[in-house]
Amino acid sequence: MAEVIFYGLAGCPVNAKQKQQLNAAGHSLVERDLATAELTAADLRSFFGDKDIDAWFNRRAAAVKSGAVKPGDLDESAALAAMLADRELIRRPLIQVGDRHEAGFDPATLHAWIGLTSTESCDDKHARGQCDHGHQHFVKAPAA
Repeated sequence: MAEVIFYGLAGCPVNAKQKQQLNAAGHSLVERDLATAELTAADLRSFFGDKDIDAWFNRRAAAVKSGAVKPGDLDESAALAAMLADRELIRRPLIQVGDRHEAGFDPATLHAWIGLTSTESCDDKHARGQCDHGHQHFVKAPAA
């Protein structure tokens, strides 16, 4: 399994669940606190690849929700500067395995990349009579 460098925010319950999923898939985590990690603009930029600038941002960040920061109005340099100044703006987690970097936690992308768990909807579980919760379930992905 992979050594995963995981940049998240301490105390974030969503990041905690994501780390559990990575651990459950057998990966070892190197946790880094996104709030205090020493990142340059170039370091941060490496996580976004060819995604549009708008997709670099955490849509739930207070500054985005209030309209104080409008990701669609920013160029690359301004977007990186804003995110380095306010780490809540960064779409997280930032994940690095080897030389590859990704922003955000997309189970399908992660499974194809390093092997993860695949998501199965409650509707699928309900159809088999195996679910009574209103959330997604994660099942171990088959070995490649």
